[in-house]
Amino acid sequence: MKPVINALLFVSAALATGALSSAQAAEPVKEDFKPSSLNQPGKEYPQVNSQGYARFRIEAPKASAVNVSLGLGGQGGTNLVKGEDGAWTGTTAGPMDEGFHYYHLTVDGGTFNDPGTANFYGSVRWESGIEIPAHDQDFYALKNVPHGHVQEILFPSKSTGTSRRAFVYTPPDYGKNPNQRYPVLYLQHGWGENESAWNNQGHANLIMDNLIAAGKSRPFIIVMTYGMTNDIKFGSGLANFDIKPFQTVLIDELIPYVDANFSTLSDRAHRAMAGLSMGGMETKTITLANLDKFSHIGLLSGGTFAMDDVNKTSGFKDKVKLAFVSYGSRELDRPAGNGAPRQGGDPRENAAALKNAGINSVFYVSPDTAHEFQSWRRSLREFAPLLFKD
Repeated sequence: MKPVINALLFVSAALATGALSSAQAAEPVKEDFKPSSLNQPGKEYPQVNSQGYARFRIEAPKASAVNVSLGLGGQGGTNLVKGEDGAWTGTTAGPMDEGFHYYHLTVDGGTFNDPGTANFYGSVRWESGIEIPAHDQDFYALKNVPHGHVQEILFPSKSTGTSRRAFVYTPPDYGKNPNQRYPVLYLQHGWGENESAWNNQGHANLIMDNLIAAGKSRPFIIVMTYGMTNDIKFGSGLANFDIKPFQTVLIDELIPYVDANFSTLSDRAHRAMAGLSMGGMETKTITLANLDKFSHIGLLSGGTFAMDDVNKTSGFKDKVKLAFVSYGSRELDRPAGNGAPRQGGDPRENAAALKNAGINSVFYVSPDTAHEFQSWRRSLREFAPLLFKD
């Protein structure tokens, strides 16, 4: 199968880190900068302030030009200025969207990571990361509540001739009652990322811990594995992506392994799949072809369900117990590409049409965010409480 890909869904991480409005940017910059929460131990830079500006300092005394991909500037980022001490410094031209952002340095034409901060796998490479404190960050904060466990597993894959990796989140009470079994959510990353993204960048485990502790979500297992996406080229290559190899790994190898090795409820009523961006495209394609195995579906900045999908998919109305679609407000209001109509139609209108047809259709918009992890963190917060309501 060669699906048509909406260009919006796979915009690069660098393009997803837009600053806020010019009116906000015109406000005087407050000098209350503090080290980013993602900095390496003892490193003072990068820094962020209470308005969401980011400031950088790079020691490169022999360099002739240094640019940070994050923010606004003549090269699509923030151009740093060399000081008398040989260090390059600079501040973004405006405040950034709240939440996590990838970035990298360009030093004399070469691409490098910032030695001051931690690295995260995105854009098909390990990128630097910065966290702009969010007004609603409490829902993914590390709190004094019971915590689940995230473990790395290696499962045999006959179709690929190797063992493949997945990360599995089990809720805090997992294993305390040997007779208790749990629903499972298969949660996919986006293009350029891997199976570590949802925990490292997305804080999926902390989101679930906090929801469960507050009594807002039923405890369930989350399985995160690599979507076999990064060998294709960004752009036209996406239109030629073949879902079949990954579908085989997921359906024929990973799901049976998880059901055999974890205390799962292995019927379709207790199995869900969701994904962000390209992971949403994978989710839609795989679940609609396997409604005997999935009952709850989530597309996070990853497409939409139209009535055409419902009418073309046998059993959709009876078998899909939840059709969840979400977007960041900034990406939702932007044309799909070159002003062309959005592939699949307007997701708002589609969600309303499904609901009018008697389908449990839920549409969520993350305020003031784009194609970025703050949109997807909030989406998981909204999606999880809706799952597996027996």
